[in-house]
Amino acid sequence: MHIDKSTLFFLRELQENNSREWFQDNKERYELAIGNFKNIVEEFIDKVSDFDPHINRDIQASKCLFRIYRDIRFSKDKTPYKTWFSAGISIDGRKLDGPEYYIHLEPNKSFLAAGYWRPGKDHLEAIRQEIDYSSHELHLALEKGGWSPADLSTEDKLKRPPVGYNLDHSDIELLKLKSFIIYGKLSDEEVTGVDLISKLTDIATRMNPFKQFIHQALV
Repeated sequence: MHIDKSTLFFLRELQENNSREWFQDNKERYELAIGNFKNIVEEFIDKVSDFDPHINRDIQASKCLFRIYRDIRFSKDKTPYKTWFSAGISIDGRKLDGPEYYIHLEPNKSFLAAGYWRPGKDHLEAIRQEIDYSSHELHLALEKGGWSPADLSTEDKLKRPPVGYNLDHSDIELLKLKSFIIYGKLSDEEVTGVDLISKLTDIATRMNPFKQFIHQALV
């Protein structure tokens, strides 16, 4: 199972014609494209449930998909549609406050991610405490999947150490993070290739030890 080339083509055209009129004229193409993406999410859930205890086969792909409609109320960019498909996969679909997998499909910008994006205050403190107490376990979890601390996203990061931690802490750069995420990039050739599910499953398997470390911090 893979992403049809027509799905990527639809998203490319949407980038160039991001209007309600064009979208309505191409609604049938959208339904086919999002259906294709949903099938991939369903298959991914099935495969990941084999090794991740926080993912089970009862999770409905429809509850994982993010809407394509943009919230433009407070944005200067008034284009009405996202130009990508995405899904958040956790024990409660896309709505859980906790670790998850995230699949992002966009021409030339597709990826699979795992971790916890912008946890709330209590969860953020718990994760930092786990890193402080058991940083060797985090390093080991990353190493098991072939990752390193340098692979964690630095999109959300403090400039100064968080309250309660000193600048000379051996893992201060990790403690400065406000999101804990690793990414596996996917080329257009990979997402349209016949072994896409195997590729996604392999990346998720390598991400899983890191994801389980985050779960452990929240127990």
